[in-house]
Amino acid sequence: MKGDFRGRTVRVTGAAHGFGRAIAGAFGVRDADVFVCDVVEDELAETVAIVGDRCVGTAVDVTDRSAVHRWVNEAYRRTGRIDVLVNNAGGVLGQVGKPLDEVSPAEWESIVAVNQTASFWTAQAVAPAMKRARAGRIINISSGAGLGVSKTGIQACASAKAGQIGLTRQLAHFGTTVNNVAPGFVLSNPATERQWESYGPEGQNRLLEGIALKRLGTPADIAHAVLFLASDHAGWISGVVLPVDGGK
Repeated sequence: MKGDFRGRTVRVTGAAHGFGRAIAGAFGVRDADVFVCDVVEDELAETVAIVGDRCVGTAVDVTDRSAVHRWVNEAYRRTGRIDVLVNNAGGVLGQVGKPLDEVSPAEWESIVAVNQTASFWTAQAVAPAMKRARAGRIINISSGAGLGVSKTGIQACASAKAGQIGLTRQLAHFGTTVNNVAPGFVLSNPATERQWESYGPEGQNRLLEGIALKRLGTPADIAHAVLFLASDHAGWISGVVLPVDGGK
């Protein structure tokens, strides 16, 4: 998608690789000032190098409310504005599917914290500036699992993404646009690549046959949806969940 974000500031969480890196890069080439964070510092540094001089990276654990607020406020002091927040941090944290009665409290809580609660902390942090400006965009990145059943069998992740979708609809009433992108199956990181390989040729073919466009998505497909929702073209769209999944 074409577009100019010159003069606008964008915050992207979970930007060390995959969707986050693609989203940061998409805003960067459109001249936005991009502030990115992640807990994986070496890969985050790679993202900053790829995006360029207008990108600033900070190691932040988005499940830590105080750390999130410090990150947002420091960037605000540097630029005096907050135009776009993309809540991309999340994932399965290396977990694998297991029976319900074998899931530990720590496994459940850690996934809910990074996939759902963190989106609330970041939205809370940017809200004052967006309210003062009476403008802004928040885009949450959920998953097709939040709209149905997880292919990984990880109950916490599907539940947290569904909760994030509910949070999106609630936050859409605070005065700026808040929307959600729900990606389908995309080879975006080592976890999804391992998942794809585990299906084998037969399982991979079944998955592709279930997609109307008969192909997997790419991180760029997700970034383009985010660009649209962050643009002036989406000024009267709020509380929407946009599946980007090739058609089901």
